[in-house]
Amino acid sequence: MEWFYALGTFEKILWVVVIVSSLVFVVQTVMTFMGMDSDGDMGGGDVDMAVDTPFELFTFRNFVNFFLGFGWTAIALKERFSVTVTVVLSVVAGVALVAAVMYLFYLMSRMEQSGNIDLRRSAKGCRGKVYIAIPEGGVGKVQITIQGAVREYDALCRQGAVPSGVPIVVVEAADESTLIVEKL
Repeated sequence: MEWFYALGTFEKILWVVVIVSSLVFVVQTVMTFMGMDSDGDMGGGDVDMAVDTPFELFTFRNFVNFFLGFGWTAIALKERFSVTVTVVLSVVAGVALVAAVMYLFYLMSRMEQSGNIDLRRSAKGCRGKVYIAIPEGGVGKVQITIQGAVREYDALCRQGAVPSGVPIVVVEAADESTLIVEKL
C-alpha cells in the first residue's frame, strides 16, 4: 500500500476512480448474468423510481461505464501527456465508451420480437389439420403451423363440414382469431 501513498494527488484520484468503477462494473456484470440486474422488488415500499427518458443517458450503468473508460484511459495516458490533455482525452474516451455501450444495447433491442402474429398477413397458405370438427356453416378449430410454431385457431369452411384430422390450408383470415380454410 506504500505505492499508493507515494503517488501524487492526481494519480491517487485516478486510482480510486479506476478501482471503484472496475469493482462496480464487475459486480454489475455478474448480477446481469445471474438475472439480477433490474426490476427487483426491494420489499415493503411502493415507490416507483423509474425515469423514462428517450435515450436513458443518465443511468447508473452509464456513469460506471464513463468512469471506467475515463479512469483507465487517464492511467494509460498520464505519463505521456499533461494533466489537462490527459483529462480531455479521458473524458472523450469515457463518452465514447458510453456511446458504444448504448449503441450495442440499441442493436440488441432491435432483435426483440413481440410474439404477436398478424393473421391477416401471415396465415394465408399455412397448412394444418382440423382439431375440432368444423360443422357446415359453423365454427370449429384448426391447428396450423405459422411462423415456426403450431397454433390453434377458430375456423370456418365454405366447402361444408370438415371432420377432425383432415388436412387443411388457410385461405384467409376472417378476423384476428378466426380463419377461413379449405380441405387439402
